[in-house]
Parts: sequence; C-alpha cells; structure tokens
Amino acid sequence: MKLSLALKERDHSVLPHSPGRLVPVLNTEFSDSTFSFELGNRLTDTAQPTGKQVEANGGAFQGRTGVIHTPHGDIATPAFTPVGTKATVKAVLPEAMKDLGAQALLANAYHLYLQPGPDVLDAAGGLGKFMNWDGPTFTDSGGFQVMSLGSGFKKVIDMGTVAGATGADGRPIGDDDVAVGKERMAHVDDDGVNFKSHINGDIHRFTPEVSMQVQHQIGADIMFAFDELTTLYNSRAYQEEALERTRLWALRCIAEHQRLTAERVGKPYQALFGVIQGAQYEDLRRKACRDLGAMPFDGFGLGGALEKENLGTIVRWCNEELPESKPRHLLGISEPDDIFTGIENGVDTFDCVSPTRVARNAAVYTPDGRFNLTNARYRTDFSPIFEGCDCYTCTHYTRAYLHHLFKADERLSATLASIHNERFIVKMVDDARTAIDSGEYFDYRDEFLGKYYAKKVAQQKAQEEAAARKAAKDAERAAAAQARWEANMKAKAESEARRAAEKSARGQEGGADASAQAESNQPETDQADTTKPTSDEK
Repeated sequence: MKLSLALKERDHSVLPHSPGRLVPVLNTEFSDSTFSFELGNRLTDTAQPTGKQVEANGGAFQGRTGVIHTPHGDIATPAFTPVGTKATVKAVLPEAMKDLGAQALLANAYHLYLQPGPDVLDAAGGLGKFMNWDGPTFTDSGGFQVMSLGSGFKKVIDMGTVAGATGADGRPIGDDDVAVGKERMAHVDDDGVNFKSHINGDIHRFTPEVSMQVQHQIGADIMFAFDELTTLYNSRAYQEEALERTRLWALRCIAEHQRLTAERVGKPYQALFGVIQGAQYEDLRRKACRDLGAMPFDGFGLGGALEKENLGTIVRWCNEELPESKPRHLLGISEPDDIFTGIENGVDTFDCVSPTRVARNAAVYTPDGRFNLTNARYRTDFSPIFEGCDCYTCTHYTRAYLHHLFKADERLSATLASIHNERFIVKMVDDARTAIDSGEYFDYRDEFLGKYYAKKVAQQKAQEEAAARKAAKDAERAAAAQARWEANMKAKAESEARRAAEKSARGQEGGADASAQAESNQPETDQADTTKPTSDEK
C-alpha cells in the first residue's frame, strides 16, 4: 500500500481556524475487512445541546456511539478498556473481567517484551490465548515508557505546577530534566530509544520496527505506533522536534506493519493506530492529526502529556481533524470527569490503570465519590461498598470484611476492591453510551458528576470559605496592627513636637535672661536729654 499524501483544498467550515490552507487528504479506508468501525448516533443529533452547553464546552460536541469490529469480537463504544499491563489485570481473573462487563483489555508491549518475552506469547497463540481472554485486546507501543523512564514526570499535570516550576537545583525545569528522585533510564535519538530495564538494569533498544515486531508477536487486535511522549515541561522547540520524530516513526511503523502482516500469513489481522502528540499547542495537535490522518492507520490514539483543565479542548482539536470513520482512543485517562469530557468531545475508548491501582490502596468508587476502606468507621459496617451495585464484591461481601482484609494485609483485599472499581468505571461508560443513544446524555452526566463530586465540591467550598475567613481575620489583624503603628507614630511625633517646643521655649527664656543680665552689667554714660522742656525751665 502506497503512503500517498495528496493535497487538496478543504472546506473552511470543517476547519474554521485556517481558511484556504492545503492539507493532506484524510485516509478513510481500513487495511483489512476484519477490522472496521461502525458509526452509531452522534451526540448532537440525539441530545441537541443548548448554546450555553456548547459555549461551556468551548466548541461543538463531537461525541458519538459506535461499534469497533475486531477479529476477536466487537466493542460497543464509548467503552472503558481495563489495563492488564503484564497480560493480567492485577489481582483479578480474566473470567472475572468478562463477568464485570469489560469488552476488551489492554496490555503493555514494553513490559511484555521484558517479561516473559514476545516470543513466548507468539508461541502461545497470542495475548488472548496466553491469558485465557477470548475478547478483543490492545497493546500500547511502549511510547509512554519513553517519557516515564526518561523524565519520571506524570502524564496528566496541573498547569499550575508547570508555570515557574524549578528542579532540585532551583533552575527552571527544561528539556533535559527529570523528576525529583528519579533517574533518567531512557535516551531518545532520531532512530529510536535506548532504555534501561527496570527489572535488572540491562540496556535495550526500541525502534519503530522493533516495536512493530514485538507487538505483532504479542498478537493484540489493536496496536499503537511507536511515538515519543513529551512532558508539559518541554520547550516549544523540543515539542516541534519530537512531533516530527513521531511523524517519521509513524511512517516507519506502517511500513514494518505492512511487511509483517504480509509475512505472518494465517494470523488474525492486527489493526494499527497512530498516536497523536503535540502537547498543549493547538497548531501542533492539528498538524499531527492532519499528518497521521492522511496515513493508512486503522484508528488513532490521543496521547501526550495533558493539562487537566484543557483536556476537552485538546481532544476536540484532534477530533475536528481526524477522519470520523475511524475510532479514537484516549490513552491513560480514568477520572470520571475526564472520561465524560473525552466522551462528549469524540473519544470512543479509554484505558487506565487507576481503578486497580487505587483499589490496592483500599480506595473504592461509589456514586457519592471515593472513600478509603481502612477508615475505622467501617470496622463494623456490614453493608456493601454501596447499595445497588451489581458487582461480585458488593453482592457477596461487606465493608467490614474488606476493612479486615486490608488491615490484615490479605491479598484478597486487592482482588475484591479491584473487581468493584473496574465494574464501577466500565458501567459508568456503558451508561453514558446508552444515554447518548436515548438522548439523555447531558441529564445523566450532570446527575452523575453532581453527585460524585458533591462532597469534594462541598469540601472545596468549605476550604475556600475558611480561607476567606482566615484572610479576613488576617486583614483585620493587619489593619489593627497598622492602626496601632500609625497611632504610635502619631503619638511619637506629637511627643517629639512637644519636646521640641519645650526645648525651643526653654531656649527663648534662656536668651531673655541672658539679655537682661547683659543690660544690668552695662556701665552708665552721659546721654542727650530729648525730653521736651517745661515752661518753668525756660
């Protein structure tokens, strides 16, 4: 298949920000008949958002429902894809993941490359057979590890921590910095990445070709092209450099993917998704979408470091550019408000390790928000995590039992809490899909998020009110201190003025006395008589 990048004039209404520009023609075809995306309902058609809602979103809604068809089954979208990093969702049986409603699972190519090795999975018949999962599977390319091993920074960053951020030595954080307490374990060049194994310290080399070879051996239904994920701390110049490197790597991934597909005759077709980078820059994000959108990818992953407050805007930029006929996956997102933001701006699938990660630390999700089961109040609480939950954990066990398991450091604690958390997020997204189809999406979203974050909002409000009261008291104290200081300064000035006046007065009195004394000491002399003479004197 040729990678043609023909140019044409694009309709201005599609890309209102750049009228009259020449852009690559989007590739809307799939590489194999066994993989495709079937568009369902558009959010704007079923829910008919108001002008106020569109304004609050920052632009037109891109949300939709659909179905991704793969050789191992269909994925109704939007859908949450639980993460089984090393061919297992930590502490949970694959059969339990199927029972709780997961439609697909995602594994990590980097980790499986290191252990047990892609040759083992290939010999086993692929990822699904290896882990006894008969549904669709994803593998990410290892691009995330380029950033996490290279710099140690997080994927989602509060921009308030970026502005003016400094490293341990006090310098502004830049392109070559790593997070505090981290060692740089990955080094990027134009050809690929050298990285140090976190297991034994061995040095390995990943290139676009190696990533494709590894992922073909792993055998997932959906793979991601090898990319360089930057951080929000990187300079604009480095973001541009990395974006071009990712574009060139994408072309190399496609070429190697096509070679391996032709070579591995008889294997189920594996779809290849391109990964969109560009950090927080609109022009870079749109350029990446136009560049990769013209390539013969089967879908797209929206990647890169993201600032939470701009997540919806970035996703919308991308989905305004990408071909509507192909699925979009948002990598590494699972907070409820972030998922809703992604759904309404056109994301079809999501993945994240967070549900099981927080579960292993005793944090569980409920419609009223998250809470921690190790809290003493749950020691004798014999109710489920929340009433009405249909997961295996809630229908069989109590908060008190889970509290005991965590306190006793029993491994079953992680299993039961993970089952519950995965079911909660999977069902939340399933219900959002149903709500889009029924035209009730915005009511569902507002009710869900309003209840889920109510306590957090109340706490934030209370904290803000407390901070305001403290600020008012501090201002009152400062005003009182200022008034006292001014009164003291006034009193001091008045006292000094009185002393100066008294001193001046004493000085004047002393001068008069000295003058009088001088006159009394003056010797007598003849003086002319100027008195007018009387008549007797004539």
